[in-house]
Amino acid sequence: MKNPGGRRTARRFAATTGISAVVASTLIAPGTAYADPTKDEVEERIDELNEEASTAVADYNQAKEDHEVAETAYEDIEEQVGDEEERYDELREKVQQLASATYKSGDLDSTANILAADGPESLLDQNADLNYLSDAQKAQLDEFGESSERLFALKDEAEEALDSAEEKLDEAETAKKEVEEKIDEQEDLLAEFPTADPSAESADGSGGQSYTGSASGSTGAALDFAYRQVGLPYIYGGTGPNGYDCSGLVQAAWRAGGVDLPRTTYAQAEVGQRIYDMSALQPGDIMFFYPGLGHNGLYAGNGQMVHAPRTGRNIEVVGLAAYWGSEFQFAVRP
Repeated sequence: MKNPGGRRTARRFAATTGISAVVASTLIAPGTAYADPTKDEVEERIDELNEEASTAVADYNQAKEDHEVAETAYEDIEEQVGDEEERYDELREKVQQLASATYKSGDLDSTANILAADGPESLLDQNADLNYLSDAQKAQLDEFGESSERLFALKDEAEEALDSAEEKLDEAETAKKEVEEKIDEQEDLLAEFPTADPSAESADGSGGQSYTGSASGSTGAALDFAYRQVGLPYIYGGTGPNGYDCSGLVQAAWRAGGVDLPRTTYAQAEVGQRIYDMSALQPGDIMFFYPGLGHNGLYAGNGQMVHAPRTGRNIEVVGLAAYWGSEFQFAVRP
């Protein structure tokens, strides 16, 4: 199994030494000499940026999902409240008709109170004075008032949830912009050190691939789909068909295999049996990487994975022996 502690220590060292020196050299007076970063230091910085970007993409996708759920709940409750308002209008019309009859009979006190009522709560407050109503009519009024109170309370709760989801979505949008800046930094580093991305070792992103492994049935269909996408671009938040992010590819692949998975890496990590030993992996298992579970891909067998890696790269088949093996957390078997 991996030793993430050493990698994390190396990352912090790289972030505060070689890479910081590159940034600092642009701010210090001319004539001050600083060593250029080494390839190892650049690799560590790119490794760090890969993890940060993956986590931000997962957070962004989760915020979008939470926002959509909150919006749907709000719309459902709004519809329920609308139905109750229709019931209230019908009830008020009946009460007004009853009040008119009562007016003709000379019972003015309760009539005036009903017509002056502003809503269900006001009517309920006056319920004890509605002596001329039948028990069935009073029961209907009580039932309506209780239902209205419950639904309006739910509406307030839905509004709060929607407000909270919108705030999280705004935060995710801000984080997305910050990550895009980090991706720009990554691309600048790779322009100087083209082979410095440790996650790209043994990767094959050439298009037109097909799965030739032993998996069949739903698993084979999922891997067939994933392999057909090899060569398409990674798209931040993408769910196809022209490109995918990591969890978008996993979701679409397993959908092709007849299994409905949730959208985000965080939710997908909660589906199915967990496998912590890489030697026990089977084709089709969903592998998760980084402590924050910001990245995932499909195990393809023979020590390989098909996945959507990051912005700037295409969907690819990659070996697990080096970089990805060291970042593996666990897998799930849908």
